[in-house]
Amino acid sequence: MDSEKHRRYQTTMVSTYYPDTSFLDYLVMPDGTERSYGSDILTMLLSGKVFMVNSRRRNGLILFKGYHAEFAGPGAAVGGDYDRDCRGVLPIGNLSLLTPESHEERQKAYLIRRQWIRLIKQITENPVPGQRVQKILDQFEQYFPPEMVAQLPDEAFALLVGVLPQTVGILRRLGSDVQGRFDY
Repeated sequence: MDSEKHRRYQTTMVSTYYPDTSFLDYLVMPDGTERSYGSDILTMLLSGKVFMVNSRRRNGLILFKGYHAEFAGPGAAVGGDYDRDCRGVLPIGNLSLLTPESHEERQKAYLIRRQWIRLIKQITENPVPGQRVQKILDQFEQYFPPEMVAQLPDEAFALLVGVLPQTVGILRRLGSDVQGRFDY
């Protein structure tokens, strides 16, 4: 009888295998279109120069690294040695990158970047994947218009909080009422 119960509740394996190239070669947006991931911006960031996201606009960058993503919001430093391992970028809002004009301005931008990283770290410390997804979506919707957030790909949020893109997709489609089913 126990073996029957066990079989009935076995979970389905979800493949996360990507062919020779990773999904970063293109991002599939929620509307089904493919979008490159900011090759001009990536070239700027990999040049070694330090930039900062304009703090007077609601804009930012999702920076795709080898196995995770980071968010750099307004005021944050990007580029330089900090982002040499960046493999792709996704601009959010009307992106404006500025060059810090002084050492103090650069230091402040690095401190702000650390604050953005700490915010994402706090979200990822939650052991429940569905709650992490809901929290990151809520955070982005507080700062950016919901229609803008809706256009961002599931993969971006998945890499920010360490879940499968399918988890993000399910929560986006079904909303927070399905969240209790992900409490494992």
